[in-house]
Amino acid sequence: MNQTNNFYLCSGLYLKAYKMAKKPKIETNRSTEEKIKEAARRVFTQKGYAATRTRDIAEESGINLALLNYYFRSKEKLFDIIMLETLQGFISGIKVMLNDESTSLEKKIEAIANKYIDLITAQPDLPLFILSELRANPDRLPANMGLKDFLVKSCIVKQIREASKDPGVNPLHFIMNIISLTVFPFVGRPIFQNLANLKKSDFDLLMEQRRKLIPKWVKAMLK
Repeated sequence: MNQTNNFYLCSGLYLKAYKMAKKPKIETNRSTEEKIKEAARRVFTQKGYAATRTRDIAEESGINLALLNYYFRSKEKLFDIIMLETLQGFISGIKVMLNDESTSLEKKIEAIANKYIDLITAQPDLPLFILSELRANPDRLPANMGLKDFLVKSCIVKQIREASKDPGVNPLHFIMNIISLTVFPFVGRPIFQNLANLKKSDFDLLMEQRRKLIPKWVKAMLK
């Protein structure tokens, strides 16, 4: 073997050894994080939290499992981040409308019902996430949502107080009723579907009907 061949052989072996010895360096990439979260939203929505595996999310993202674990460590952490961001986006959008004096109380109630039904239909695990989060950290969620003192000073509370025929009733009762009428059916969905032998399409139809019924019920309560 001549000197030229020896040179290329040695160079090739050195390069191969260098690549094997060099540790891979993972750099934080914002776009990769967003891609993982978007994929996780789709998978969680399709399968639910319990049936979702981190491997499912990695495959949906088009990345390997090690990289997903590097960014988010666990399925639970990733789920919490997604649910919190989803709720923050929802609250920030609805806060403006609730405090808008040019929007009537009736329109506000319709908007709350529609937006909550849309949100929970797309994110069915959200109500249980909120309940578990509130139980574990009762102060954290309101603080992160920017809700401290907002509700009691909002325009909608003032409008409810003015519309109520009984001035002695706290307006928060009506807020609780609006949220309960919208959210509780989703929390109790497995029970309702089981007891009434409802298919998913049947339940979805009931929720569509509630979009129109909830404003009517709340209006009747105000009287």
